[in-house]
Amino acid sequence: MTAVPAAAWAPQESKAACIEPADHDEADAARGGSGGDHREISAAEQQRIEARTAAILAKKGSNARTAATVPVYIHKMLGTDGSGDVTQAQIDAQIAELNQDFAGQELAGTAADTGFTFTLAGVDTYYNNQWHKDRQSTTYRTQTRLGGRNALNIWLVDFGYLGIATFPWDYSRNPGIDGIRVQYSSLPGGSATNYDQGKTATHEAGHWFGLYHTFQGGCTTTNDEVADTPAQASSTSGCPTGRDSCSLPGLDPIHNYMDYSYDSCYNQFTLGQSTRMDQMWAAYRA
Repeated sequence: MTAVPAAAWAPQESKAACIEPADHDEADAARGGSGGDHREISAAEQQRIEARTAAILAKKGSNARTAATVPVYIHKMLGTDGSGDVTQAQIDAQIAELNQDFAGQELAGTAADTGFTFTLAGVDTYYNNQWHKDRQSTTYRTQTRLGGRNALNIWLVDFGYLGIATFPWDYSRNPGIDGIRVQYSSLPGGSATNYDQGKTATHEAGHWFGLYHTFQGGCTTTNDEVADTPAQASSTSGCPTGRDSCSLPGLDPIHNYMDYSYDSCYNQFTLGQSTRMDQMWAAYRA
């Protein structure tokens, strides 16, 4: 079925799989599907990425705090019968959710204000049954992606899980697919039970900025490369207060946007995650 762009909109001012511990729970199936929500990153590759990033930053002489406004392009990938549509009000609410979460407003004084803000740069609509179901994803992303390395493209699709993201260090290798795919019913006011407040996009955008899951690599000291997110052995389902899946210090960070908790449980990025996002932006997206 040929894709047909329709109802393109823009404001006047602007013209994957991951390491999962063996005992991960059902939240994996919801958040990322059986393959996870970003491409697999082995422990060895994780080390190489950190070394590469450090070398880029040293060459740029850039370790300073970064603040940026991120243009967001929303691509509504609908079925030929119009299924999978969302309203402009839901899209506006999603942008507001991103701005709230990345500004630390859900837990002011504790959650990090990352300095990143989001502005809606455009909305377009495609009618294609294959694309709607996230089939031929490399093709449809390459054909529809807009903006440069600093632009967040969000494709709204209907698949069996909630979201998939690309990492910033992969942009130069395959810029055409850079962005996040999000279950359309997870936008604010959607029908995805327990995941209907728009925080799937926040979680996937976290990956797009360079964050791992808080349970990356399981119960290890390296974990997610962020010192102030306690290590956890497995992903969280629901909002289990006091959960402690790892023998290393600290309770599981179940309220962190990079765990797999319910939307209602999320309320923070940490200062360490904010610093990591700064560094990754400076290295790969600035």
